[in-house]
Amino acid sequence: MKSAPFIFDRRLYELLQEEGRTQFTTRDLRDAYAKRLKGTTFRLGDVRRYVYEQIRRMLRAGWLVPDEEHRTRGQVYHLRPIPAHLQLELIDNGFENNLKTAREPERESVPKQNAMPLNPSSDVEQHLETLLKEIRLDFLSAMGEAERYKQLLDDMPHLRDKVEGEYLEARDRSSRLLGHLRAVEKTLKTLASAR
Repeated sequence: MKSAPFIFDRRLYELLQEEGRTQFTTRDLRDAYAKRLKGTTFRLGDVRRYVYEQIRRMLRAGWLVPDEEHRTRGQVYHLRPIPAHLQLELIDNGFENNLKTAREPERESVPKQNAMPLNPSSDVEQHLETLLKEIRLDFLSAMGEAERYKQLLDDMPHLRDKVEGEYLEARDRSSRLLGHLRAVEKTLKTLASAR
């Protein structure tokens, strides 16, 4: 079975290649990543969510492993060599693109004269295809996360107070991403039928 490309943020990849970054916490990586966003307006909470989601994807891919000592806050992660099955595809502006996707409804208020002119059709389609792959991966990961939380809550009801918030957040994220996925798919179909 051919493995799908693992779309990954170039800035984050460069950070992980730095000497001495074989283990880190979400906060360490978030702070280092935020320093690379100079000249960009951002909220630290958005950076934390983005970096945390990338960490979760790396864990699922086997590129990271959590420390044996499990902590609710300040969990330490250990970087492993990139798994052989992973087809790494580095992208620029991963955080900014993710933020735009999450805030799409706000775009409606942007005056039309500020809208960027469309690139030639093939560039637009290629960009949409890449976006589609990225959103699909994020959607599947959020759905898997929600499913696992649900199973944990069913198997261990005593964890409900501690884990239910995370479950609801993962479920909401997968619902939003499904909406993004459908929007990009419909846009691609519209472009294809307009030809």
